Amino acid sequence: MITTESSDVRDNIVAVGQRIMAGKGFSAVGLNEILTTASVPKGSFYHYFGSKDAFGEALLEKYFEDYLAEIDAIFQQSNLTMAQGLVRYFDNWRMNQSASDCQGKCLVVKLGAEVADLSEAMRLSLKRGTAGIVARLAGAIERGMAEGSLRVDGQPRLVAESLYQLWLGASVMAKITRDASPFDAAMRTTQQVLNLSR
Repeated sequence: MITTESSDVRDNIVAVGQRIMAGKGFSAVGLNEILTTASVPKGSFYHYFGSKDAFGEALLEKYFEDYLAEIDAIFQQSNLTMAQGLVRYFDNWRMNQSASDCQGKCLVVKLGAEVADLSEAMRLSLKRGTAGIVARLAGAIERGMAEGSLRVDGQPRLVAESLYQLWLGASVMAKITRDASPFDAAMRTTQQVLNLSR
């Protein structure tokens, strides 16, 4: 059983690594930088993680756990229709991705293509996490259709996948163009796909 203190140290290493890697990427960050910032001796790292890849997998698992909890909190707000919840989710996406320092909230965009080719364990973690996001978006679309706040042509799951891919692409393009116009285009497309008026 992991003690609370031990768990706190591990969580601190993961949180610090998430912030740093969201800015620099996985390969560009050495363990020394993470451990120095986290004020943890290097020898302690291997007590918690067998390798940098194992650390990356733990980092992604924690990221998705927190991210999915945030999505759930949005979609469980009783004062919002599912259409409003989806718009709020994508507004939050835009806000987090537009920030110059995303504080670890844009990890899929930053690490997705990089680590998928480096580590099978991290690729599978990304696959599980993004599948969880798509499933929640699909559920919100289904509930929105049932309540009448939105309407889609096609299966909610496929629509959710397309919207998620649209916003990932917009995030990459926003980094390239260094402006928010890709998010504006993504929101217009999202409103059209969900048959919303803003």
